Amino acid sequence: MNHIFEFFFEVYQDRPTHLIVLEAITFITGIMSVIYAKREHILVYPVGLIATVITVYIFFHDKLLGDMMMNFYYSVMSIYGWWNWSRKKDGQYMVPISRTNTKEKFIGFGMFLLTIGVTYVVYTGFDVPINTSNYIDIFTSGLFFTAMWYMANKKIENWTLWIIADLITVPLYAYRGWGMLSLQYLIFTILAIQGYLAWKKSLNKSHLKTKPL
Repeated sequence: MNHIFEFFFEVYQDRPTHLIVLEAITFITGIMSVIYAKREHILVYPVGLIATVITVYIFFHDKLLGDMMMNFYYSVMSIYGWWNWSRKKDGQYMVPISRTNTKEKFIGFGMFLLTIGVTYVVYTGFDVPINTSNYIDIFTSGLFFTAMWYMANKKIENWTLWIIADLITVPLYAYRGWGMLSLQYLIFTILAIQGYLAWKKSLNKSHLKTKPL
């Protein structure tokens, strides 16, 4: 039991108090935002924005430039998603849950490759040594980047990308000794699976309503 406790909390022994408080806030708001996303609730974005803005500061403080860049992007996309999900016409929301078409799949793949390239350049540009865990980080950055864009446009495939990236991130963060973050991404994985099932159910219902009799 002591080993488990040490795994989750030993890294925080020499951590400044204000950073521990900020990490606790991001832990809670991050989980809340995924719960709201699962429910297709607009609060996913303002709550998620709190988490991502704070995380940008934390990663900047820790000089984790690739992660900082990704969370800055999440913050920007949260603002876009907030606006996009809020749009109405004749009292009806204009962006329903849907699947990606062929064009959107190609755009998503292009964003995935572009993100990998940009993240790699950021690492090398700041002379950060790239080891195996960094390469995994670069790969998951591409998945997270694309997933965020798909979510902002209510594409159900966003959940598939979140699940894959979260599953990779859980052992990655555990390997780095970030016990609390590893636990958070394990929770994210469970919520993402639930989110996919909830959105799929909603999508099937909408198809039944529009199906001609």
